Amino acid sequence: MAKAARRTSTDEDLEQLVIDTAMRLAVERGWRRVALADIALAAGRPLADLYRQFPSKSAILEAIGRRADLAVARGTDLAADADERPRDRLFDVVMRRLEYLAPWRPGLAAVTRDLRGDPLSGIAALPSFRRSLRWMMEAAGLDTAGLRGAVRTKAFAAAYLAAAATWLDDDSPDLTRTMARLDRALRRIDDWTALFGGGPAAGRPDVAAPDVSGSNGAVQQE
Repeated sequence: MAKAARRTSTDEDLEQLVIDTAMRLAVERGWRRVALADIALAAGRPLADLYRQFPSKSAILEAIGRRADLAVARGTDLAADADERPRDRLFDVVMRRLEYLAPWRPGLAAVTRDLRGDPLSGIAALPSFRRSLRWMMEAAGLDTAGLRGAVRTKAFAAAYLAAAATWLDDDSPDLTRTMARLDRALRRIDDWTALFGGGPAAGRPDVAAPDVSGSNGAVQQE
């Protein structure tokens, strides 16, 4: 058991080292110009060590996403938050995730700039992005099952991507720009769709809900 625990600790240390190195190189060179061999060399580790945990650069981004998912889960107390509105809980969850990702924000911004012109990479990350969306919604006490859950997830994706796009270059004190963008996005969705505990205005059934299908998926690589 002790040996297994040491392996886990070693794997986590390597993961941290690789992520930190990859994000630094992304800032210095641009994500497309960084190869796994470059990351291994800069980290001072054999390439084989990286390959066991990260067979691709996308795997590094997925590891960042998993870590952020875990941070969200660890910071969630469903019982304590039960009296809050679902929209407010979701707001807190998103900001908790972005706060966790803050040390890697420059690197993630560099990744996003490069991947905007690479749709295949965006598609490849879609399953992990959906997983992260579901984790955030579950942490906010929102059901993601069934058709309603699928619609909720799609609507939330648009709000999250809007906030994340602002966060990547937010130099305002205490992330006020990001929080304002997220609050507007969640309120708009809640007002129109009743998905987060609110409801559409009475007497307005003829007005279409906002289109969320055109959101830029590049930010999903966070």
